[in-house]
Amino acid sequence: MPPPRSAALHPVASADARELRAGRMSRREFLTRATALGVSAPAALGLAGLPVPGRAGPSPRPGGTLRVEMETRPIVDPRRAEWSQVANFYRGWLEYLVRYQRDGTLVPMLLERWEVDDAATLFTLHLREGVTWNNSDRFTADDVVRNIEGWCDSRVPGNSMALRMSALLDPATGRARPGAIERLDEVTVRLTLSRPDVSLIASMADYPAAIVHGSFDGGDPSERPVGTGPYLPETNEPGQRQVLVRNPDHDWWGTEIFGGPHLDRIEYLDYGTDPAAKLAAARAGEIDMTARTAGDFVTAFDEIGWTGSEVMSAATLAVRFNQAHAPYGELRVRRALQMAVDNAIILELGHGGRGLVADNHHVCPIHPDYAEVEPQQHDPAAARAALVEAGHGAHVFELVSLDDAWQARSCDAVAAQLLDAGISVERRVLPGPLFWDGWRDFPFSATEWNMRPLGVQVLSLAYRSNAPWNETGYANETFDQLLDEAMSVTDARRRSLVMARIERLLQEDGVLIQPYWRALFRHHAPAVRDAGMHPMFEHHHHEWWIDR
Repeated sequence: MPPPRSAALHPVASADARELRAGRMSRREFLTRATALGVSAPAALGLAGLPVPGRAGPSPRPGGTLRVEMETRPIVDPRRAEWSQVANFYRGWLEYLVRYQRDGTLVPMLLERWEVDDAATLFTLHLREGVTWNNSDRFTADDVVRNIEGWCDSRVPGNSMALRMSALLDPATGRARPGAIERLDEVTVRLTLSRPDVSLIASMADYPAAIVHGSFDGGDPSERPVGTGPYLPETNEPGQRQVLVRNPDHDWWGTEIFGGPHLDRIEYLDYGTDPAAKLAAARAGEIDMTARTAGDFVTAFDEIGWTGSEVMSAATLAVRFNQAHAPYGELRVRRALQMAVDNAIILELGHGGRGLVADNHHVCPIHPDYAEVEPQQHDPAAARAALVEAGHGAHVFELVSLDDAWQARSCDAVAAQLLDAGISVERRVLPGPLFWDGWRDFPFSATEWNMRPLGVQVLSLAYRSNAPWNETGYANETFDQLLDEAMSVTDARRRSLVMARIERLLQEDGVLIQPYWRALFRHHAPAVRDAGMHPMFEHHHHEWWIDR
C-alpha cells in the first residue's frame, strides 16, 4: 500500500489556497479544510500568503483561583457524554488527539501531526513523543489503538463515537474491522477506512473523544482520574460544584508547546439556567467568569464593567418534530408548521438578533461544506390551509422547551407565530431535571445543538437513520447515501454540490424548524485573561490566567 502523500503538498489544500486568494473561499473555511487534511496551521497560512499571528499582551502570571458559573452535570464515560459541560470538567485531566481552535484550525495535541491520502481513506497518526500519564506511564501508540477500538465499539450503550468512526467498523460485529487500526511503531498508528471520510480528524476533536488510560473501567472518570492533563478533580458534586486543582506531581507535557497551566484552582459553580442568577452572582463577587452569557444579558454584563468576548458559531436551537409520534409522521403537518414560522423573527425575539438566520437544514454558512440554497416560504395562511386539508385543523400542538431563558423565548416566539396563523398550540416549559428526563420522547420540542467544525458531522449525528443522537426519527435512505457521498469528497466545489442536495432534501422532508445560528458570548472580570469564548463551548484551562 503506498504511503500517504506529504500533507504539506496536499493537492486539495493547494487548490483551496488558490480559491482563498481568488476570494471564493473564506479564511475560516480554508483553515478548517486544510488543517483537517493534516496541513499545520502555520503551513496553511503560509500556503495562502497569510501572516502567522503572534502572541500579544502581557506575559501570564502563575497562580490563583478562577470561579466559573456552569451547569455541573454527572460525569460519564466520555464516549457517552452528551453535553459540553461534562467535558469541560474532565478536560482538566483527559486530553484529545486534536483540538479545534477559535480561528477554525484543527491543531494537534497528543498527536504531533497526521497525514491523509488523497482519497481520505488512509490516515497516519504520529504521536507526540515525551507525553506521560499522571501515573508516570508513557503515552504510546497502544493507548491510541485502544481508545479508537473503544470508540468503535457500538455495543456500548450511548457510544456516539461509534457513529463517528463508522468507516472503521465491521457492521457484522459492531466493532473495529480487523486491520482497520494498526500500530506501526511506538508513536505511529495507521487507520484504513472502508470508505472515504473527510470528517474523521474533526471528529477526534469532539468532546466525547477524550483519551482515557488503560485502567479506565467505563464509569465516572473522576473516580480514578488517570490522564495526561495538568489538573485533577478535587470535588464532583453535580448540580452544585465541580473543582479542578493543579496536579503538583505531574510535569505537564504541554507547557513547552502551548504554555501554562497558570491557575492553581478552577471552581465550577452551578447557578442553574436563569441568567439573572448568574448576573447577581457576578455583581456579588461570587464568580469571576461566565461559561456563556445569554444574548439579552450581554449589555447587563457590559454595564458592570466585565470584559466581553464574542464568537460566531454553528450552535443552534433545533425545534424538532419527532416523527415517531402522530401527527408528526405526516409530511404535510411538518411542512405546514415550518411554513407558519418566520425564522428571522425567532432570531430577533429569541436571541436578540445576535446571530444569523437559518434555513431549516442545520448546515451553517461558517461550515466549510455549506451550500447556499433558497430559504423556505413563509406563508401563515397556506400553513393553516394545509393543516385543515390534512385533517388536523383542530389539533392542539404542544411545544415543550427547557426553562433556559433564550430557549424558552425562542419557543414562545414559535408558538406565537403558530397562533397568529390560526394553529392551536400550547406551551410547556420545564426545569432542567424534568426536561432531561423525557426530552427524547417529546413529540414536539426544542433542543440545543453545539457546533461541530464540519456540517457533515452534525448531519451524521442528528439525521442519519437510527443514529444514537437522532431526535427526529428521520430515516431517509437517499439522505444517508448523499451524506456518505459528501463525506467522501475533498474538493470544495464538488462537495458543495452534494451538500446543496442534502440541504434541500432536509427542507423538503420538513425535518425541523431550525431558526438561527447563535453568536456566543462570555464575560469575565477584567483581571481574567486569555479566556475568550469558544465556538464549541470548549474550556482550554491551561490558557487561562489572572492578572493580579
